[in-house]
Amino acid sequence: MAKNIFVGSLPFSVTEDTLGQLFTQYGEVMSVNVIKDKYTGQSRGFGFVEMSSEEEAQKAIAGLNNHNLEGRNLVVKEALPKPTYTGGRSGNSGGRGGRGFGGGRSQRR
Repeated sequence: MAKNIFVGSLPFSVTEDTLGQLFTQYGEVMSVNVIKDKYTGQSRGFGFVEMSSEEEAQKAIAGLNNHNLEGRNLVVKEALPKPTYTGGRSGNSGGRGGRGFGGGRSQRR
């Protein structure tokens, strides 16, 4: 079963190809995704690598966590599952935006 790995503290110059090549020494890399800013296209300094098995992922985590890449020590750990969003509002009933009456200003009398 494939295993997803979080890779943090990436140098901004690292590409998906470079990151994938780094991880292939520990096993088969299924996918690589360097997260980029949607407006500038610049790397945000972290990404995800999917390895083909749990065993390969654990080897990669052990071998690459704190590995120095272009002067930065990588943070490599098991990725947390994606959170699920319901799309609805929570904790805010009444449609007042939580401000209450008067917008928080004191009332003059």
